[in-house]
Amino acid sequence: MHSLPSGNLRVLQVTPNTTISLGKYGSFPTNLIIERPYHLTYELLDKRPNETFNRLRVVPPAELYADIFSSDTTTTPTPEDATPAPDAEGADNALPTDIEYSLVDSDSGAVVAITDRAEIAASARQTLTLKEIEALKKDGIDAGRELIAKLMLSHTAIDQKTEYSLAKYKLLKTRKYIRRFSILPLDIPLLNHWTLEDKDPSKILDMREEMVALVGCWANVHFGGEDPCEAAQPAVKIKPEEAEAMEIGEEAAETVDTSVPGRWLVIDDTGGFLVAAMADRMGILYPPEADHTNTEDQQQHEAKPNHADSSSGNQPSSKEGEGAAESRTEKSEDIERKPEPEQGTKPSSPQTTRKRPRREDTIPYAHANTITHIHANAQPNLSFLRYYGFDVINPFHTPSHPLAKHLMALSWLQLLEPELDPTYSSAVPNAMPEEIYSWKTNRRSTFHRKRKRWLRTRHIIDTTREGGFTGLVVASTMDPISIMRACVPLLAGGAPIAIYSPTIEPLTELADCYSLPRRAAWASNLPEELLGKSASEQENFPGNEDFPVNPSLILGASIQTSRIRKWQVLPGRTHPLMTGRGGAEGYIFTAWRVRPAEGKVEARGNIRSRKARKVDVVESEGQGQSEIPNTK
Repeated sequence: MHSLPSGNLRVLQVTPNTTISLGKYGSFPTNLIIERPYHLTYELLDKRPNETFNRLRVVPPAELYADIFSSDTTTTPTPEDATPAPDAEGADNALPTDIEYSLVDSDSGAVVAITDRAEIAASARQTLTLKEIEALKKDGIDAGRELIAKLMLSHTAIDQKTEYSLAKYKLLKTRKYIRRFSILPLDIPLLNHWTLEDKDPSKILDMREEMVALVGCWANVHFGGEDPCEAAQPAVKIKPEEAEAMEIGEEAAETVDTSVPGRWLVIDDTGGFLVAAMADRMGILYPPEADHTNTEDQQQHEAKPNHADSSSGNQPSSKEGEGAAESRTEKSEDIERKPEPEQGTKPSSPQTTRKRPRREDTIPYAHANTITHIHANAQPNLSFLRYYGFDVINPFHTPSHPLAKHLMALSWLQLLEPELDPTYSSAVPNAMPEEIYSWKTNRRSTFHRKRKRWLRTRHIIDTTREGGFTGLVVASTMDPISIMRACVPLLAGGAPIAIYSPTIEPLTELADCYSLPRRAAWASNLPEELLGKSASEQENFPGNEDFPVNPSLILGASIQTSRIRKWQVLPGRTHPLMTGRGGAEGYIFTAWRVRPAEGKVEARGNIRSRKARKVDVVESEGQGQSEIPNTK
């Protein structure tokens, strides 16, 4: 992400050997900023002869904060280094026109620019016309510094400005004409700020940064631990035949134990922004760039093992190197040579021409530290994840990304009525490997694609319906009562719940459903349709007019909000900013999932009335006897 001189943000994808254009400021090659740290401030230099791009200069911190650390900025401009205002009363007191005025650099003391009084018209505050400013901008001399100096020299009321207004004026002109920019990492707070200020805030339901933080804290979103199945199984090399047999077999679709921690249930209508914020807290948002680079280099090296040696003419220096080179040559020759069948005969085995499937095409889902996203569309809307290198449409095209294993998505239809989903209900029949090898390539690939899709869908739906989730996070425009009716039975005991809503009205209705009077009425007068049913059947209560949900499943229901107020902090001028962005206020509903005890709850113990108190008789020397009640 680039921060432009005007203060605006622009999201760009940096690709090697390309050019980035900043519009009127210029353009530069991407190779000039690749492998460089973030938060550096660059300045576009003037184009050199016979060059179509601008070179970059790293602006040092001493130059950036020269006005702040300089002691000269605490004093107001004097007539020696600033242009005074003309006298409007008469020409007798006007300053002579033959006096020159100069702009002096506060750090070095060098004269930046010199002007004559005759060049300044007394009828305007800023005497430079728009045509003159555009001409200076087209010249592009010294990246706009000369233009700023002339603007300050031609300002006839610069001596009337205070130190704050002068600094603000200079900063405004610097941002407008100095061609500087910074490269910032596209983290969640910056993405939130960019969406709220420059893009459409309704896409993320006007979620401010403090709201995102509160949702993550109240839902206790954190790193849920390593996958116990991955930790228990060592990395073993599998032959292509065994890998294909494992993919075809029924054992690949068996469900696993869902009691492991670190499984969050998410309903996200913010385009994937809430999922990205949760993945950032769980440590699965960013792909392992170092490992991915090393893997690509290794694959390129394996694809061309002798390319460098043949081009340079160098030979292996040891016998071991010669043996390794010979073995690689023999293997490559064996791969390239194919047994030619005799005339009038067919190949004896189809394995000589078929293409082996790659093991990385089928990625098993993790069992811990996962996010299960429930959506209402045919495909999940997680468009914000593309900024972090994850393809939502084809998630298994990026197998190195952590979200490929830790993010699962299913629709409400698949959760509530899985039999009506054609992918889940239409099972792909199993086939033996010998039968599959005899098929044509198109039929074999279609079979593998359909079966893998069916296995993944069945795994996601079955594990979700088994429940045992660590927490529930919601940011949706749907009715929260209907969401809680379907999702609360899927949570484990003690799981936190955090629901964000732009308005407070839906959350107040939800809080009323779990209020203390509702729970008391539920305990004293159970609905007739639940009489004689077990606790598990009562959890799936569909609701009625008096009890929209089961109020005994939730404790500690509350609604809260928070807003960070921005302040201007200056010496003697500290006050909150009077203006700010509008939009929805935003509220959060928080609660905890509980499992009510079965049967009637009875209180036991020795109960004493307040009147029947034990009295201790204490003898005090010289004062007789007194009765002191026992306060134990």
